[in-house]
Amino acid sequence: MEIGLFSGVRELRAVLDWAPQTVWQHLARWDEEAFLNTSEHDAIETLLNTASVNCPRLRHDEAWIAEPTRADGLANEWSYARGRYLSIFYLIVPFEGDREVFTYRLAGYPKGSVGRGHPNIDDLGSAHLRLTVRGVLTDASQVRAEFDRQLDWIERWLDLAREQIGPHNAKLRETVSKLVARRRADLLGVRNMYAAIGFPIRSRPDEAALGAPVQQRPMAPSAPTPDRPATPFAPEPTLTDDDYEAALHVLHHSRNALERTPSVAAGMDEESIRNLLLVSLNAQFEGSANGEVFNGNGKTDILVRGRDRNVFIGECKIWAGPRTVEAALDQLLSYLVWRDTKGALLIFIRNKDVSAAIRSAVETIEAHPNCKRRGLHDSEERIDFVMHAQGDRDREIHLALLPFALPGDATSRFKH
Repeated sequence: MEIGLFSGVRELRAVLDWAPQTVWQHLARWDEEAFLNTSEHDAIETLLNTASVNCPRLRHDEAWIAEPTRADGLANEWSYARGRYLSIFYLIVPFEGDREVFTYRLAGYPKGSVGRGHPNIDDLGSAHLRLTVRGVLTDASQVRAEFDRQLDWIERWLDLAREQIGPHNAKLRETVSKLVARRRADLLGVRNMYAAIGFPIRSRPDEAALGAPVQQRPMAPSAPTPDRPATPFAPEPTLTDDDYEAALHVLHHSRNALERTPSVAAGMDEESIRNLLLVSLNAQFEGSANGEVFNGNGKTDILVRGRDRNVFIGECKIWAGPRTVEAALDQLLSYLVWRDTKGALLIFIRNKDVSAAIRSAVETIEAHPNCKRRGLHDSEERIDFVMHAQGDRDREIHLALLPFALPGDATSRFKH
C-alpha cells in the first residue's frame, strides 16, 4: 500500500502553533512537589523535548537495497507485460528525527492527494523509509535514477518543513522558559500566601470520608528521575546571584594581588593563601567566612554561612595534575548537599604551563559523573560548571573554577 508523505490531515503549521499550549498542559499536570524539586534548567529541557520538533534527516550513506522480488506479469496493471515477470526493488533509507513530520501536511501540498511525482513509499517505520521501484527493468542505472528522483523529492519537502521548524524551535526555548518561571512563581506565591495567613495548615478531619476524585496520571518527565516519589518542596536559603558574584569578585582581586606580588606569594603555602582570601571575604560578608570548618563529611577550606546554613564553599588545592581536581570535587560534593549551593574550586598553579593545567582541570571536571553542563563564564580566569549533588540530579551545584598562576611560573597567562 502506497503511503503519501506530507499529505496528512493535520498541518505542520497548526502543530507548531499549538506547542505552547501543549507545554502549559504538561506543566498543569506536573505534580507540584516534583516540579518545584526539579531544577529550572531540567524542567525547561524536559518540556523542550516534549514540544520541540526534530525534523527528520535522511541518512543516505546508510541506505541499503533489499534483494529484488518478482511479480506475475499477468497482473491487470501490468497487462502490457503479459507473459513476463516484473522486478520490484526496495531501498531502505534510515532517518533520524520525528517520524510524525512525514505525516503532516505542508503548505502548498494538495489535501487528500499524494501529489504528482510522489515517491513510491510502502513502509514508514519509526526510523526508516522503504522506497520501491517496480517494472520490467534490466538496466541498473534506471533503477538508481528512479531512487535518486524519489529521494530528491523527499529532501525538497523536508527543506520546506525545516524552514518552519527551525524558527519554531528557536523561539520555543524563550516561551518555555517564561512558562516555567510563571508556573514556579504561581506555586510559590500560593504557598507564601498560606504561610502569611497565620493559621496552621492541616488536613480536613473528614478528608478520608470525602474520598479522592479520579485524576489523570501526572506527567512524569524523563530527565528528572520520574520514578522517585515526590517529596514536599521547601525553599532553602541560598546565596543570591549578586552575592555569589561579589564573593567571586573578591577572590578575583585577591588572586590579582597575589600574582602581582610574587615575592609575597612565593613564601605562602596553601593554608597561608587561604587565610589571606578569608580576610578579604570577611571584609565583604561581615565576618561570616571561615576556614577549616567541619562540614558534611570533612573540613572545607572556605565556608560562608547565612541564617545558620552553608551557602558558599570554596576548596583550595595546589595543582599536581588531574587527581588534584578529582580529589577536590569529591570533597566539594560531600559538602554541598542542598539546592542551588554555589561554590568555587581554587587551583594554585606553580611552575607549570598554566594554560595546559587549566585545560586538564576542565576536562577532568567535565568527565565527572556529576557534571551536568558548562555555566555562563568561560575564560582562563574563570570557568563555570553546573554539577548535581550525590544521588540527586535535581539539586544543582554552581561551581566556579578559579585558577591562580603563582610565582614560579615566570610568564603568567592572565592579563589584569
